[in-house]
Amino acid sequence: MNIGFKDIRHNLGRFLMTAAGVAFLVTASIGMIGLYRGIVEDALVIIDRIGADLWVVQGGRSGPFSESSAISSDMDRRVEGVAGVAGVRRFVQISQQFAFRGRQLRASITGLDYPKDRGEWVPLTAGRYLENGHFEAIADASIGFGLGDRVRLGQDDYTIVGLTRGMVDMSGDGLLFVSVNDAMAIAQRRTSEEVLLARKETGGSRSAANGSSVQQDSKIAATLVTLEPAASEKAVRAAIMAWGDANVLSRADQENLLLNQRLWRLRVQILAFTAVLLVVMAIVISLIIYMLTMEKRHQIAMLKLIGARNGVIIRMIAEQSYLIGAGGLLFGLVLSHLIFPCFPRRVVIDPADIGVLALTMAAICGFASLFGISRALKVRAQEILS
Repeated sequence: MNIGFKDIRHNLGRFLMTAAGVAFLVTASIGMIGLYRGIVEDALVIIDRIGADLWVVQGGRSGPFSESSAISSDMDRRVEGVAGVAGVRRFVQISQQFAFRGRQLRASITGLDYPKDRGEWVPLTAGRYLENGHFEAIADASIGFGLGDRVRLGQDDYTIVGLTRGMVDMSGDGLLFVSVNDAMAIAQRRTSEEVLLARKETGGSRSAANGSSVQQDSKIAATLVTLEPAASEKAVRAAIMAWGDANVLSRADQENLLLNQRLWRLRVQILAFTAVLLVVMAIVISLIIYMLTMEKRHQIAMLKLIGARNGVIIRMIAEQSYLIGAGGLLFGLVLSHLIFPCFPRRVVIDPADIGVLALTMAAICGFASLFGISRALKVRAQEILS
C-alpha cells in the first residue's frame, strides 16, 4: 500500500494548491533563464547568420556590437587586397525611430552590401531579397510592417519587399535591412535648419548645401571578411593589424565580447533572481511538508504502534515532497508554453535548462522533506493516547 499517494488523495485540494504555488515559482524561474537565453540569441543572431570569418573594426576598439566602431569607407578595398581574403562586405547598423501611419516605430537599420549581399542569409517568411541597390527593405515582423508597405526613412521612401521573423538586435528592436548606401544616407539625415546653420557658418557658400551644423560621420562600422578555404586566419589578421588603424575580431571574439563583457552583468543579475526564486520554493515546500507532517502525528503514532518501520514513514513524507515538486514542475512547464510566446521579448525554453531545473528541484524536494522526516521520527507511539 502506498501511504503517500493515499494521503495526497485525502488532501487533494491542498496538494493542488501547493503544486500551483510551486508552479508559478517554476514558471518565473523558467522565464528568467529563458529571457537570458533569448537575449543571447538576439545578440548573436547576426554574428551567427551573416557568415563572416573576420570582422575588421576601428583600431583599438571591439566593435561594432560591444562598443561603437567607425572605419573609413575604403577599408573594404584595402582588405580585399590582403592575401587569403576571398570576399569582403561593408557593414553598418544604426537604431532609428520613425513615423509610420501615425505611429512611432523603432528599428535597427542594418546595411547589406548590395549587390555582394542581397540578404540571402536572412530567413524570409514572405517576399523576396533585395533586387535593387536603393529604396528596398527587408523587415522583421516585430516592427509592424506588411509586404508592400512604404515607409519614409531619412529623405526617401522605402518599399518593404521581404519579411522575416526572429531577426532582432540585443535591445529587442526588429532589424530593417536596406543597402549599405541607403543606411548611410539614412544615418546622415539632417533638417533644413541644420543645413541653413551650416551655410551660415561657412559664409553662405553653396558648397555647404549638403553640410550640417552637426558633424556627420559617413564611415561604416565594420568590414566583413570571408577567407579562402586554405587561408591562414592568423596571417590575415596579422597583415591587417599591421596597418595600425584597424582591429580584427573573429566570430568567437565577437561572441566572447558579447557574452562575457556586454551581457555579463545581466547574466549575474538573472542568476541571482533565479537563486532567490529557488530559495523561496525550498521554503514553501519545506513549510507545506512540515505542516502536513504535524497534522499526521496521530496517524504516524498509529503506524509506529502497529510496528511500522521508520522507512515506511520516511518514504511517505519523501513521496509527498517529490510529488509536489513534480506537479509544480509539470504545471510550470504548461504555463510557460502558454504564457511566454505572448511576451514582447523572446523567451527560449531550452530542454537542457529544464533538465538542470528538474535536478535542482529534486534536490530542493529532498532537502524540504528532511524537516518533515525529522519531526515524524520524533513522534512516539504513546502519542496515540493523547
